[in-house]
Amino acid sequence: MPKSLAATTTLNNGVKMPWFGLGTWQATGSGVRDAVTWALEVGYRHIDTAMIYNNETDVGHAVRESGIPRREIFVTTKAWNSDQRLGYDAVLKAFDASMGRLNIEYVDLYLVHWALPGTYKDAWRALEKIYGDGKGPVKAIGVSNFMIPHLEDLLKTAKVVPAVNQVEFHPWLRQQPLLDFCVKHKIQHEAWSPLIQGKVKDIPELKTIGAAHKKSPEQIALRWGLQKGSVMIPKSTNKERLTSNAAIFDFELSAAEMAQIDALDKNKRVGADPFNVTF
Repeated sequence: MPKSLAATTTLNNGVKMPWFGLGTWQATGSGVRDAVTWALEVGYRHIDTAMIYNNETDVGHAVRESGIPRREIFVTTKAWNSDQRLGYDAVLKAFDASMGRLNIEYVDLYLVHWALPGTYKDAWRALEKIYGDGKGPVKAIGVSNFMIPHLEDLLKTAKVVPAVNQVEFHPWLRQQPLLDFCVKHKIQHEAWSPLIQGKVKDIPELKTIGAAHKKSPEQIALRWGLQKGSVMIPKSTNKERLTSNAAIFDFELSAAEMAQIDALDKNKRVGADPFNVTF
């Protein structure tokens, strides 16, 4: 179990990825610059962005201006659906464009953002080309929003096993079989929207467990996710909340508390259905 904000998990290619990071969806301009700056000051060393977030330029600026050595910050970005639909060459160009906007020496993790039917295998081939057996401008490659059938299909032809699968994951959407599949195939599970877009604060069971540990419902949900073996990347542009979200390494949930949170699962999404992507 990770014991500090600096703790890392080792991906299937040996790259070390922080267990905890900052999500940046729907944060742009000075808001995301400030959020990344504050997060790095607090001790975060993992920043997640994507082409479609329209904030790669600002994320890259904050990383460069932090004064922290590049090797100490783990940066993720993603190939968007419009490029994936155009095929292999378009994904290669999309990566180059992301690198230009980020303006950093390399990307630690590059993901196929969604498993679009009929196109994600070509997109994956492009990522394998970029990765170049670990010698390219990206340290690791992975996928996002891939369900078990997508992963099974991809693994039939993939030369490189995805290092990460970033998916919606929170107390209302546990998807235990998917988590188990990732563990079995040494694909690191990573959670987006781990706070259910703020809704965890209103869940009575999380409030009760939180009171026992003198923690907030948000901190309980994030700690639960870590103990499930998932990398947590909650999004916030509030300095106090950034600090509070990261204060989850000084306690541990019991087996009974973990089971109680597991039981909250409703198979309820706040994001899109990965089997019905229309954007």
